[in-house]
Amino acid sequence: MYKKFSLLFIFMLVISLLVAACGAKPTEAPAGTEAADIASSNEPGEAINLTGDPAAGAGIFRTKCAECHGKEGKGGQANPGSEDGTIPPLNPVEPDIKSPDAKTFATNLDLYIEHGAKPEGDNPTKMMPAFGDNKKLTPQQIADVIAYIMSLNK
Repeated sequence: MYKKFSLLFIFMLVISLLVAACGAKPTEAPAGTEAADIASSNEPGEAINLTGDPAAGAGIFRTKCAECHGKEGKGGQANPGSEDGTIPPLNPVEPDIKSPDAKTFATNLDLYIEHGAKPEGDNPTKMMPAFGDNKKLTPQQIADVIAYIMSLNK
């Protein structure tokens, strides 16, 4: 049980680096906030039960995610104070996030889009907003973004 929890926690931290600050303007990370504090739940949202439209997701990605993750998710923006100093790309995503099982891959992405997270590091200046928890995106919009990110990683 401890091993599963540890792996889930590590996985969530990796995802947070990949999806850090996706959407909206970059959010300043409150001092002393840990990824577990930001991700208010480790439960996926409604989006994983919906069929996402990659074309619609591409449009949402351009307006909400590309500012940090770059055009087509290629990454490149600095995130001072984070462990590696950058916001991670989503094209390609880290191998630990991608899964040959589409439902698992969607769930992995959903957890961070829904709940947000703070990247590892002493004091990252940007963090992933909780788009689902804060109602910044609807479940359908989240499903569409998930479908788009998955389409970039085929």
